[in-house]
Amino acid sequence: MILVTTAGKVGSAAVRLLAERQEPVRVLVRDPAKALALADAGAHVVVGDLAAPASIDAAMAGVTAVVLVSPAVPAQELNVVAAAARAGVGHIVKATSKASPDAPIARRRGQSEIEAGPAACGVPHTLLRSNAYMQNVLASAPEIARTDGFGSAAGKGRTGMVDARDVAAVTAGIVAAPAAHAGRTYWLSGPRPVSNDDVAAVLSGLLGRTITYRELGFEEHKDAMIRAGVPEQVAHMNAQAFSLTAEGDAEWVTQDVPTLLGRPARSFEQFAADHAASFA
Repeated sequence: MILVTTAGKVGSAAVRLLAERQEPVRVLVRDPAKALALADAGAHVVVGDLAAPASIDAAMAGVTAVVLVSPAVPAQELNVVAAAARAGVGHIVKATSKASPDAPIARRRGQSEIEAGPAACGVPHTLLRSNAYMQNVLASAPEIARTDGFGSAAGKGRTGMVDARDVAAVTAGIVAAPAAHAGRTYWLSGPRPVSNDDVAAVLSGLLGRTITYRELGFEEHKDAMIRAGVPEQVAHMNAQAFSLTAEGDAEWVTQDVPTLLGRPARSFEQFAADHAASFA
C-alpha cells in the first residue's frame, strides 16, 4: 500500500496515476468530501490530520511507501516521517523545492529541515526538488481574464517552471518502484526557462488578445496577494521568492523529467493550451 499525504496539485495527480496503474494507494485528507473524485478513481481515502500523530499512525497500517507532499510545515511533515519509521515503511518520496538551512525564505528553511527527517530516522528516501509549478500561473488567471494583464515582483527573471502533472508522474513512477532511487535527489523543471514576458506572449497568442505583464515592487506584489486572499505570511514568502527570481534564482533547467519519464517535459505552451478556459 502506498500512502499519499494530502490531495493537492501533485498529490491528487499522483494518486490518480497510481490508481490507474492498479497500485494500491491510500490518500490522507482532513475533509473526505473534497476527495470523492479520488475515491471514485480507486483510491482508499482516510481521514486524518498531520498535526495529530495518532491519525497518521492509523493511516500507516500496511503501508510500504509514502509520498510526502504537504504544506511545508516541519512539525507536521516530520510527524509523517516519524510515523513511517515506526511502521517500518520502506521508502519515502518527498516532494520539495529549492531548500537550504540558511535560505532567506522561511519556507525553504522549513523544507530543508523536513528533507533531513528521513535520513535522521533511517528511512530510505528520494527528494524531488521542483522548480516553480506552471499551475501557479493560474493564481493570476482571474486578473488576466478581467484586466488582460498581471503583475509580479519577478521582474525580467526567468523560471524553469515545471508542470505539476509531470512532477506527479515522476512521483508515481518512483514510489511504485523505489529501490533504484534511494538516496537520490532529482531537480525537476520544464524544458526551458520562461519569463513573465514570455507568459504574456504565449497567452496573447492563445487567447487572441494582448496580455500585458507589469513589473511590481516587493511590497506592491505582497499587498496584491494579501488583497487576493493569500495569508500575509505566505504572501511575504511568495514575494521573497519572486524577488529572488528577478535575480536569476529560478533560471535552472535539468533533464531529470525526460530522463525519468522517457518523454519530454511539458512546455508552458502545452500547459497554457490545456488551461485556456481559465484565462478566458
